[in-house]
Amino acid sequence: MSVETLLRPPSLVDAVCQRLAGLARSGQEGDDGWLPTERELSVQLGVSRSVVREAAKRLELQGLVEIHHGLGIRAVECLHKPIAGAVELQVPDPAERLRQLVEVRLMIEPANARAAALRASPPQIEALHAAHQALVKASDAESAVTADLDFHGAIAAASGNRIALLLVSTLSELLRASVARSHRRVTTAAAIKQHAQILAAIVRRDANGAAKAMERHLLAARTDLGLEAKGQTTNSI
Repeated sequence: MSVETLLRPPSLVDAVCQRLAGLARSGQEGDDGWLPTERELSVQLGVSRSVVREAAKRLELQGLVEIHHGLGIRAVECLHKPIAGAVELQVPDPAERLRQLVEVRLMIEPANARAAALRASPPQIEALHAAHQALVKASDAESAVTADLDFHGAIAAASGNRIALLLVSTLSELLRASVARSHRRVTTAAAIKQHAQILAAIVRRDANGAAKAMERHLLAARTDLGLEAKGQTTNSI
């Protein structure tokens, strides 16, 4: 792709995609998540209904909206759907999929923890404490998994990097499968202890300590899953 292509102004459909995504994010849709009708959007944005329709289709593929024929367009938060489907096609073996997911997490999440230690605001620190306490108080596997994922999502948010947060969000469905399997294989107590170490490092603004604690946590998760790094023996899961 040339520099000229990168600097080219967005097409009309691209521009409408951005406007529709903005409407969905800013809460201008109704309480039930429905955006204005196709006709209303056409008038509001000053474009044809076919342009609105094409833009909506693109956003649906990205997991940002759902199109319900005869009803309209609804804002959703399903960023995980496109990547989860693609990953299952590209990496069909479940064990290999989990191994590669841990590799990706090791690339991203220690850096998220490092950045969170440097950038987290007081409300973001409170959100991390809340997510950790939810894991401590979890009474069943499902709530433990949700609290576990919320903690990692809160770290991504506290990193101050929107792209990092989006990456974690798009991996949410794959992460849920991985975390659920890990909680089934070992006690939740291990995750609580490891999360506490990560949180403590972030609270004391210890960037290196937070990154190392996150790396240890993910390496332990890989062991819990019965996986090894590429080139080493992989146990059956």
